[in-house]
Amino acid sequence: MPNVYMYVVARDFGFAPNPFHGVCTLATCKPMIRRTAQVGDWVVGMGGAQLKAVGRCIYAMQVTDALTFDAYWDDPEYRCKRPVRNGSRKMIMGDNIYHRPAGTTAWAQEDSHHSQIDGSPEPSNIKNDTQTNRVLLSRNFYYFGDAAPVAPEGILGQLGYHNGIGHRKFTLAQGQPLLDWIQDQYKGQTNTIIGTPYQFMKSSSRYSKRMDKIVE
Repeated sequence: MPNVYMYVVARDFGFAPNPFHGVCTLATCKPMIRRTAQVGDWVVGMGGAQLKAVGRCIYAMQVTDALTFDAYWDDPEYRCKRPVRNGSRKMIMGDNIYHRPAGTTAWAQEDSHHSQIDGSPEPSNIKNDTQTNRVLLSRNFYYFGDAAPVAPEGILGQLGYHNGIGHRKFTLAQGQPLLDWIQDQYKGQTNTIIGTPYQFMKSSSRYSKRMDKIVE
């Protein structure tokens, strides 16, 4: 039976998740969810205190496919997800950043939101991201960004969800009321970017896992 994974989205740049180009992808961060979520499962990101969005739903995606980093990198369909740091904000936020060059076992990290300020690899992010060699993809998603709706307290209360460290895993039966509410409220708006990422205007910044902070 499918499951529903819920967690707090601490940062929302349009990088993790990356909702652009018609496919919502989770290619970095959240290694435990990327390791265990299966096709058919749902991943729901709730707003955190740093975004001043507690109780709001940032996005919901049903996993429709999963790829290794190398498969994601090599697939021509997802070249549009590779970062271009001198491109548009959407291009800057590309999450297709890891691959292993032929004949090597070490991960190459493209100049991206997870690199150091000078564009060089950020070891702490590489270690955290690549502990799970798996990218989740969705062609059935709702991305709200800064238009994130407030989830009904009754539904969250019945679910027993509250913001915390890590993620929570629920059965589909437990999570269905929340999914039904989203689908009822946003009929005909699947696979669209309903709101801009909260921190999209700071797309040139970087994130360091080692320092756990945004570097600009």
